[in-house]
Amino acid sequence: MPSTAIRNTHYDPSTKILSVWFVPSGARYDYEEVEPETYAAFRAAFSKGQFFNEFVRDRYRFHLVEEGRRRVTGF
Repeated sequence: MPSTAIRNTHYDPSTKILSVWFVPSGARYDYEEVEPETYAAFRAAFSKGQFFNEFVRDRYRFHLVEEGRRRVTGF
């Protein structure tokens, strides 16, 4: 699942919860009541970020599940 915006996804069809981990922040958000067809189309989309912005963001209730863990590099 190569994407510059989305690191990973997981879908639970029994609860209709779509979990999305984002690249820039590393944070995980859960989106509620996502239909299986929407998730299937998301997985098949060429651009995961574009699909997310068009068909998921601002269309489903969501909440932050896990803060991101940024890598810290030092000298």
